[in-house]
Amino acid sequence: MLEIGDEAPDFALQNQHGETVTLEDFSGQYLIVYFYPRANTEGCTVEACAFRDARPSFESKNAAVVGISDDPVDDLASFAEEYDLEFDLLSDENGDISAAYDSYGEKQMFGNTFDGVFRNTYVVGPDGTIRAVFEGVSPEGHAEEVLETLD
Repeated sequence: MLEIGDEAPDFALQNQHGETVTLEDFSGQYLIVYFYPRANTEGCTVEACAFRDARPSFESKNAAVVGISDDPVDDLASFAEEYDLEFDLLSDENGDISAAYDSYGEKQMFGNTFDGVFRNTYVVGPDGTIRAVFEGVSPEGHAEEVLETLD
């Protein structure tokens, strides 16, 4: 895992609108980068909706939120529309950025092994360094947990 004080890996990924979003776009503010396995699944929906609902609280702390998965842009667009997700959902289809954030690799489910995104979250400070790390998070209550670290 990346550690507190490490430089956050740079990224340039397409969001649900097909626009390129970069780490530099958030310079000077906190950025919550949360990785999630799959749009429109139960846990990922709970987590995304919690970040959506807490958005005003994050904004009051000069913090933005981005979600990253290996879903294609079209899947992110429908997910964002269905659940009124107004923050950026970023498509990392090849897993390179997720891997740079130690959030991509071999997983097992129902006896099958495959590569996928791990549910991890990083708080990036206004200076571009990692300020907090959450590994293997539970979707329920996670947005509130992240908010508490900004206090």
